[in-house]
Amino acid sequence: MSPDRARRLILRWGSTIAVVVLAFVAWTVWVDRTELPSLTPDVSVVVEDRNGRLLRGFTVADGRWRLPVTTQEVSRQYLDQLIAFEDKRFYRHSGVDLWAAARAVGQAVWNGEVVSGGSTLTMQVARLLEDSGTGSWRGKVRQMRVAWALERVRNKSEILELYLRIAPYGGNIEGVRAASLSYFRKEPFRLTEGEAALLVALPQSPESRRPDRAPDRAKAARDRVLDRGVVANVLSADAAKAAKREAVPTKRFTFDFLAPHISERVVAVAPTVLRHRLTLDHQMQSKAEALLARHVQGRHAALSGAVMVVDHQTGAVLVSVGSPDYLDTGRQGFVDMTQAVRSPGSTLKPLIYGLAFDAGIAHPETIVTDGPVRFGPYAPQNFDNAFRGQIRVREALQLSLNIPAVMMLDAIEPSVLMARMKRAGARPELPSERAAGLAIGLGGVGLRLTDLMGIYASLAKGGLAVPLVYDLDAEVDVAVRPPVIGPVAAWYVSDILSGVAPPNGAVREGVAYKTGTSYGHRDAWAIGFDGRHTVGVWLGRADGASMPGELGAELAAPVLFDVFAAIKPKLDPLMRPPPEALTVTNAQLPTQLKTYRKPGSRAVDTLPEITFPPSGARLVLVGEDGIVAKVDRGVPPFSWLANGKPVVVESFERQADIDVPGPGFLSITVIDAMGQSQAVRVVIE
Repeated sequence: MSPDRARRLILRWGSTIAVVVLAFVAWTVWVDRTELPSLTPDVSVVVEDRNGRLLRGFTVADGRWRLPVTTQEVSRQYLDQLIAFEDKRFYRHSGVDLWAAARAVGQAVWNGEVVSGGSTLTMQVARLLEDSGTGSWRGKVRQMRVAWALERVRNKSEILELYLRIAPYGGNIEGVRAASLSYFRKEPFRLTEGEAALLVALPQSPESRRPDRAPDRAKAARDRVLDRGVVANVLSADAAKAAKREAVPTKRFTFDFLAPHISERVVAVAPTVLRHRLTLDHQMQSKAEALLARHVQGRHAALSGAVMVVDHQTGAVLVSVGSPDYLDTGRQGFVDMTQAVRSPGSTLKPLIYGLAFDAGIAHPETIVTDGPVRFGPYAPQNFDNAFRGQIRVREALQLSLNIPAVMMLDAIEPSVLMARMKRAGARPELPSERAAGLAIGLGGVGLRLTDLMGIYASLAKGGLAVPLVYDLDAEVDVAVRPPVIGPVAAWYVSDILSGVAPPNGAVREGVAYKTGTSYGHRDAWAIGFDGRHTVGVWLGRADGASMPGELGAELAAPVLFDVFAAIKPKLDPLMRPPPEALTVTNAQLPTQLKTYRKPGSRAVDTLPEITFPPSGARLVLVGEDGIVAKVDRGVPPFSWLANGKPVVVESFERQADIDVPGPGFLSITVIDAMGQSQAVRVVIE
């Protein structure tokens, strides 16, 4: 080759290479200087349950549903069909598939119309981010430029996730997760082949192919995607044939609106977090909400309620229902009654007795006197204004008698009860600045349903404090907390409550529970547990108005047992008695536990003894005269009961006139100042 020809070749190739290099540099500068749209489009804030199921979502500012989703949360079948149909070289090109673009141009020139598109998934993301059209060459060039630039700052997985979040599916539905929930009422990882194919087809023409409006067009588009999947070997011919037989949805489902109160609470605390993962269980929450709504239906229009379920082994809150209907203004459904401060009624009695058991001053079989008693100016009365005389502590708690409970509280002191409630995680509120008094044992303190759930969860877990947990991603507090009560005392309480009669028609086995009714019938409570779950129910009016005649045992207890039946087919067994527990009769108890006496009180050598009438006597009533009963020993003043009703209160005399109602059996009880008593039974003729 001559030197001149060699120079010409070098010059020619050099010029070509220079042009290519300059073109590449110019292209690189052009791409690098691309002003990208926001790569973080607004996404709906969602609240999810412990398994990732949507509890409640919030639309973005323009009212669209655009739920967060990752490639790991979408079925593999959907992703394979998407790539096969939309962009088979997605993982090999740099944002623009030049071969596909050239083919699309050639087909358009040859046929005189657009036959196939050359847009890659990256280009579609670019178009959707900028909301640019597809009809002009200028728009197409802009999409190519943004696609190249996008591939330089985001990897393939991130670009694919952008598509999964913002692809249009008709109306205000965007993104594959919102579409899957809206059209199939299921999360996208559970999509079938036919469902996946439909969601691949819709974004190409989201309005004209909406299955709820044009099911035939939607089906035809879906079938084309399935055919392409067979050609691309992402599904078999038999699978595609079966998928084509699947029915196309003809309506859109509304998104779940579960746990609205707690959802709003967690979003308000952390408004910048897109996904809030709670410990709630979607299925349990749904059943509990429906159940509570049914129970208030047909009752007073202002009746509200709340239900909670806690796994007391972990502290995880599985159900939190703040009202029967969030949107019911008549019931003030927007008020979260799990957080409302209310009177707990008798629901603190189990903890009071537990503290008494812990202090060694009582046992479930200890005899306690239910009779007239006064603590300074405070004279508690039982709910029915009657007295039972001598009764076992077990029965006193099961019958929810007020007087024995206040006697125990007087011994352990109200300040101790307040401290132990706080140890259980409760935040008790007193009605005044004064120190806690004995009235707190009967409901004279403000508590929330969440507070009572912590208290009862500790009873169910052997007395250990159980901090309630709502956030699934929260760091677990492993700090050792002092017990609320000891394990033996907790078992005593559990054993007693498991013997409370259930509501009519309810299955009792394995549920330990307590009901409560606040003063003025403003609050009806039922709290109970089995070996794994603690359930709490409150019913009342959000405005605090009275509900005459409504009782916790009749209004709230049926809901409690229905919740247990709804959330689990079989109850977990209650805790077994610790080795130290005394499972004996009253006769086998140590002497100091056989009959209750307040610690520190002056003991007497003998109990009060009714010297007249003797037990078993048959007395003939003359005229309208009554009986003169006499007592020996014991510590005055004395109170006398006839058939459980007080007839003489705090008399320092050792005899009393007892009115006789008429012929029949008559029980006469005397109670001295130490709470010691004796009873006789006679026959009046």
